[in-house]
Amino acid sequence: MNFSRREIIQLYGLAGLGLIAAPTLLSFSPQEKMQQRSIPSSGEKIPMVGLGTWLTFDIGNSIDELEIRKLVLAEMYNLGGTVIDSSPMYGSSETVVGKTSSQLDSQNQLFYATKVWTSGKQSGIDQMNSSMRKMQRQKMDLMQIHNLVDWKTHVNTLRAWKDEGKIRYWGLTHYVDSAHPTLERIIKSDKPDFVQFNYSINSRNAEKSLFDTCKKNGTAVIINQPYDSGNLFSKIKGKPLPSWASEYAISSWGQYFLKFILSNEDVTCVIPGTSNLKHLIDNMGAGYGALPNNSAREKMANYLKNL
Repeated sequence: MNFSRREIIQLYGLAGLGLIAAPTLLSFSPQEKMQQRSIPSSGEKIPMVGLGTWLTFDIGNSIDELEIRKLVLAEMYNLGGTVIDSSPMYGSSETVVGKTSSQLDSQNQLFYATKVWTSGKQSGIDQMNSSMRKMQRQKMDLMQIHNLVDWKTHVNTLRAWKDEGKIRYWGLTHYVDSAHPTLERIIKSDKPDFVQFNYSINSRNAEKSLFDTCKKNGTAVIINQPYDSGNLFSKIKGKPLPSWASEYAISSWGQYFLKFILSNEDVTCVIPGTSNLKHLIDNMGAGYGALPNNSAREKMANYLKNL
């Protein structure tokens, strides 16, 4: 099922919090749509803001916690998001995604991504089949090689699975700067549909050459670690947004950080992780309104640096 705004406010206790607590919940125009970007290998468009599940969806079988995740997925879709990223590394997250999404009318409109995180061909096949069962998918939208574990083996399997129609796209992931050169080499040699890596206003190593390599080789980009493992929020605690942030429809620091990332045209999608509905709504807001141009990007970075 899907939830109305009123039902979400009631179920999650948002009543009375007002525009400051849940700005996007109350301020989105029905005529607005989240911006989308194309997957180079197919031309298919996906929304610019999705959802990561590391830690936040690893909640086992708690009925109350499952209900909260269902609300998060419902509102993500209501606000134009579809991409949800998981992994067998993330505990019960894949199972939780499967259980909660299966109860939504929008379940088949979501874009499901997970990963293979083991060594050996058969072990990888077994793990990926298990992930598909947990997430309740007959076909996975995106299967990625998690942190490049045994990537040479899994690339062959993923290519075969794509040809057979078991997956729609395949890709690679990592989360540290030191892996960027290896990602570049594989992108050049094996042409994955997607690559997922770390990038933020505070961690810009990917700008040196990784983004350019992705663009030249037709590889879509998913960004993880958009808040630099939470370090960005520690830096701005108690600090005001600059007055000019409103020119780019930025109403929170979270949107400030996400819009910096999305203003890089080589970014296809960013996947901040959360199980908090207010934060989810705020994150989705980064996919709406104007994006900073190059000069504004540097203005944003300098403002943060000088706080």
